[in-house]
Amino acid sequence: MNRHPWMRGALGLAMAITLAFTGLTATAQTYPNKPITMVVPFPPGGVADTVGRPVAEAMSRHLKQSIVVENKGGAGGGIGMAQVAKSKGDGYTVLMSLSSLVVLPEADKILQRPPMFQVNQLKAIARFTADPTVLVVRSESPWKTYAEFMAYAKSNPGKISFGSSGNYGTMHVPMEQLKAATATFMLHVPYTGAGPAVLSLLSGQIEALSTGPASVKQHIASGRLRALAHWGEGRLASMPEVPSFKELGVPIQYSQWSGLFVPADTPATVVDSLRQAAKFAAQDARAVGGLAAAGTSFMYQDAPEFERFVQADAKEMGALVTRIGKVD
Repeated sequence: MNRHPWMRGALGLAMAITLAFTGLTATAQTYPNKPITMVVPFPPGGVADTVGRPVAEAMSRHLKQSIVVENKGGAGGGIGMAQVAKSKGDGYTVLMSLSSLVVLPEADKILQRPPMFQVNQLKAIARFTADPTVLVVRSESPWKTYAEFMAYAKSNPGKISFGSSGNYGTMHVPMEQLKAATATFMLHVPYTGAGPAVLSLLSGQIEALSTGPASVKQHIASGRLRALAHWGEGRLASMPEVPSFKELGVPIQYSQWSGLFVPADTPATVVDSLRQAAKFAAQDARAVGGLAAAGTSFMYQDAPEFERFVQADAKEMGALVTRIGKVD
C-alpha cells in the first residue's frame, strides 16, 4: 500500500523518536555499565584529592562499578573544571571540585579574558566537606605565633612569600583577605595545586601558605609544620590549640568546601543514581575513617541544599574577588 510522502516522513520521525527514547531509557536503567572517571582538577596531595579518593572508592562499591580518579591540574583548577563542564552529560565524567569553582569565572571577568567555564554548565550532586583554611609555616621558622608572623610581615614588606594552588584559588583568596585586613604585602607564588605548594613550603622555597587541614595535618603531627591561625569561627576539632583570626582580632573568614558535580545536561535518572551513591559514601565507615585520618570530616549536603549553597557562595565570592581586583 502506497503512502503519501508526508505520512512516510511522519512515520519515520515517530520511529526515530521512539528509538531515541528507548535508547535513553535503556541507558538510564543500566547506568553505570562502564567505569566512571572522577576528575580531580588538582595534582595529588591536595584537599580535592584527599577527599576524592575515599569518596570514589565508597561510591564505586555502591554503584558496583569502578570510579577512576584522574588528576588534571592547571589554572587553579580551571582546566579540569572546564573539561567536565564541557563533557558529555552521561554520568561517566564527574568532577570533584573545591570552592574555587565559583571564583574562577569571576576572576576571568576581572582579568578580561574569556571564561574557561560557567558555573551553570555544571549540576551539583553533593557537598562532602567544608573546612576553614589554616595558616601554616615551617616549624623551624622564627615565628612561633601569629603575632610574631604578622610583626615580621609588617616590618618587612614582600619578604614573606606564600604559595597557592593558583591565582584566585582556595589557597590564594584567604591570603589576599589577610593582606587586605592587615595592610601588609606578602609575595604570592602560585603552583598547580596544594600538593606542590605544600612540598615547596616543606623544602623552604616559600615561607607560608593557607590550605585545608587535610593537606597539612600529617606534617603538623610530624612536627615539620606549625599552624598559626585559621579562617573559621571557633576552634577546630582537629586542631583545638589553633586560634581563629576572629579570636585574634582580624575580621576575616573563609571556608574551603569540596563537592561533586556533573555536566548540566546529565539526565535526572543518572543524577539520582549519583546522589544515592554520594549519600552512601558520606555515611560509609571506611570513607569516614579515611577523612578523619586526614584531619577533616564529612559536612554532607544533598543536591538541592548544595545547589542553594553554591549559588550563595558564588555571590559572596564574586563580591570578594571584585574587592581583591586584578592580581599578578
